[in-house]
Amino acid sequence: MTPDVRHDWTLDEVEALFALPFHELAWRAQSLHRRHHDPGRVQLCTLSNIKRGGCPEDCGYCPQAARYHTGVKGEPLLALDAVVDQARRAREAGASRFCMGAAWRQVRDGAAFDRVLEMVREVNALGLEVCVTLGMLTDEQARRLREAGLTAYNHNIDTSPGYYGEVITTRRFEDRLGTLRSVRAAGITVCSGGIVGMGEGVLDRAHMLQVLANLDPHPESVPINQLVRAPGTPLADQEPIDPLDFLRTIAVARILMPKAMVRLAAGRLSLSRESRVLAYLLGANSIFYGEELLTTPNPTADEDRALFMDLGLAPLQPRPLAK
Repeated sequence: MTPDVRHDWTLDEVEALFALPFHELAWRAQSLHRRHHDPGRVQLCTLSNIKRGGCPEDCGYCPQAARYHTGVKGEPLLALDAVVDQARRAREAGASRFCMGAAWRQVRDGAAFDRVLEMVREVNALGLEVCVTLGMLTDEQARRLREAGLTAYNHNIDTSPGYYGEVITTRRFEDRLGTLRSVRAAGITVCSGGIVGMGEGVLDRAHMLQVLANLDPHPESVPINQLVRAPGTPLADQEPIDPLDFLRTIAVARILMPKAMVRLAAGRLSLSRESRVLAYLLGANSIFYGEELLTTPNPTADEDRALFMDLGLAPLQPRPLAK
């Protein structure tokens, strides 16, 4: 363990980071980023919605919740060939990680899960990192995913323990942590972050990041999402977050978890070009690449490539295909 990596952050310490003058916060974040990562490289991840809509949960931000009238209809799990074709095209477009999301509350054993396992095997064979987000799962299901070749499991904690009940009531914050423990015990890397702009305060953002930073080991991937206000959801009329507050969250995540991939996730389309540039300077080194994230819009691949060219950034390369 290096001196930069800690698992004993106090809430007061994390709050103090958020309160730093922006230039001081930026210097600390970029210094750590350069110490642990190539500042000229960004990982491109493509996200596929393999099972859309119909989720029984009541997450206040999510247009895939069946109880809200959002225009997103429940659809069956995609066919294996369709997903493998998406993954192949993602690799050809420059992605090194392929993520698959199913709008399930939890994984259930049976034909659908067996098909997901086969998707994991086929995507892994393409030389891509493979990540899935399927809801809660058991130790045995996590083991089966690992044996199929899964690289990472995404399960965001969303917000602070204290604010969690304001957003979600159909599961507990502790359920989220239990799933992360199952993932880690199976030997799968952890992808876990949260959402800002849901009406939470700075203390909640600090507490959310403190929880993640005090996991041992840290999540290998930390997606930071900005709320996308989906019509029909309880948070549709939430006031937008100040871009500087979003950028502070990126910077603090980088300081607390210096070796993690900090991912600009949902809500990137609402950021100005200049804010996206600052996010990379503050330590964000992973993005979702493609025009849609599950059900929300995202910058086009052409936009991202143009910005990378202007900034002199290059994508991380996928591993070579086996001969």
